Amino acid sequence: MNANKALWEKGDFTAIAALMRDSGQALVASLGITPPLRALDLGCGDGTTALPLARLGAEVVGIDIASNLVAAGNARAAAAGLHKLCFEEGDACDLQGVADHSFDLTLSMFGAMFAPRPLDVAREMVRVTRPGGRIVMGNWIPNDPTSFVSQLLKISSAFTPPPPEGFVSPMTWGVEAHIVERFGAAGVAPENISTERDTFLFAAPDKGPADVVELFRRYYGPTMNAFDAATRNGTEQDLHRQLLELAHAQNRAAAGSGVAIPATFMRVSLAL
Repeated sequence: MNANKALWEKGDFTAIAALMRDSGQALVASLGITPPLRALDLGCGDGTTALPLARLGAEVVGIDIASNLVAAGNARAAAAGLHKLCFEEGDACDLQGVADHSFDLTLSMFGAMFAPRPLDVAREMVRVTRPGGRIVMGNWIPNDPTSFVSQLLKISSAFTPPPPEGFVSPMTWGVEAHIVERFGAAGVAPENISTERDTFLFAAPDKGPADVVELFRRYYGPTMNAFDAATRNGTEQDLHRQLLELAHAQNRAAAGSGVAIPATFMRVSLAL
């Protein structure tokens, strides 16, 4: 089985996405969408950004490698009555069946960065976007002390076995030089690529830091794998302690008022 598919079908990212809904709304609002517009949300999960795009009148296709998230996205679209939004299963490294220049906007927030062949991902994103269109990515930044997920992934990696030979860390998508190199290989000039740091909040008034750690432990594939390995090695309590300390340290909400944990990321914009 495709290892990336297995990773994201292992848990249920919809539980994590519930903490990110405001981020999808804010991101889409910042794009200045003017229909008619056809958009691809790549690595879309259950539609945190795809649904706000469709609500603005865009025709949206969401593609994700995890079949459970595709099903959840289609259920959300149907419940919302968004008939110009559909979710399909697919691989960001090889968008089979997607024609060249199909979309005005190709978007990927914390999704395509986890596909294993980044040069292929960049090539495919450029291929399916029309000339004059744009690409927008949101990628976690390696070792960023202000980003909960970056630190969570760093801690988790210390408890998991070394990756296989040839593995390219998804976190390299948060480094400008790699971004320029990958899209450059796909034919995009450096002057058409811009990057900036951005931040949203994992926010929930009814949850505390311990609840957030438990959600990632139960539903987020990379964290689930770390706990599986830590359990085998007898280091489960140490992993849990480090993640709990991280969540408490980064929570910006007042005591007793839930969680507001910052998620700093690299926002990438390309003009084709």
